[in-house]
Order: sequence, then structure tokens, then C-alpha cells
Amino acid sequence: MKTTYFAKPGEVPQRWFVIDASGRSLGRLATKSAMILRGKTRPQFTPHVDCGDHVVVINAAKVRLTGAKASDKKAYRHSGYQGGLRVIDYGKLLKTRPARVIELAVKGMLPKTTIGRSNFRKLHVYAGDTHPHAAQRPTALTF
Repeated sequence: MKTTYFAKPGEVPQRWFVIDASGRSLGRLATKSAMILRGKTRPQFTPHVDCGDHVVVINAAKVRLTGAKASDKKAYRHSGYQGGLRVIDYGKLLKTRPARVIELAVKGMLPKTTIGRSNFRKLHVYAGDTHPHAAQRPTALTF
């Protein structure tokens, strides 16, 4: 009788992918990135083991926000002190820190556990079209 296969930590080799964000919708880019980071695109996916891959996102400044999200959608952060809530809309955040927009979208789609935090560390976002990960020989991903 066959038993269910569970991947062990370190057994699944980690690959590197490059995604070009220019002209892509933010939500569609984030869902694809989150699935690759989590490892759901692999046949040996195991929920309790980090079997995801590294994702490098380039041209984050050219990502597309559909509808009125540039003015209506807000990013929140809190310092921990009273009155320490900082609110900024996505249009302004995209101009000042474009990598943060993609990081917030992907982080919200990952689990809020230790595995989700380790998956998020494998996301590398750059505003321009260059990245320092050429030594890992990442594969260009188109979708």
C-alpha cells in the first residue's frame, strides 16, 4: 500500500524566478508571486514545510493599479505609540517606495505563521530593471 508523500525540509531544491512587473496588474502579479513563494506550483507541495522558490520582481515602479486604487486604497502602519498611525494612499506610495506596494500585496496573501514569514524572506523586489541576483541564474517567468 502506498503512503502519502511528505517533503522533508531541505529535500526540495529551491529555484529562482524573475518576474517583470512593468504593465502588470498588482493583484495578478501578487497572487502568482505568492503561489510560487509558498510552493503551491510544485507537485511535492507540503503545507507544513517551506518548499517554495525565490522570486525576484523587477520594474516595480511600472506596476499598474486598476480603477481608483491609486487614490482610494490606503497603506497603514503604526509606531506602537498613541496617535502613531500613519496612512498613505497607494498612488503616493507607488511614487515614493514602489517596492513596498508589491511587498504589502504579497505579504497579505501569505500565511501569518513562521512558514509565511520564511516565505516572505524569499521575495526580492526592485524598482528598476536591474537586480544583484544574476549569480543564482534566475529563470524569467512569463504569465
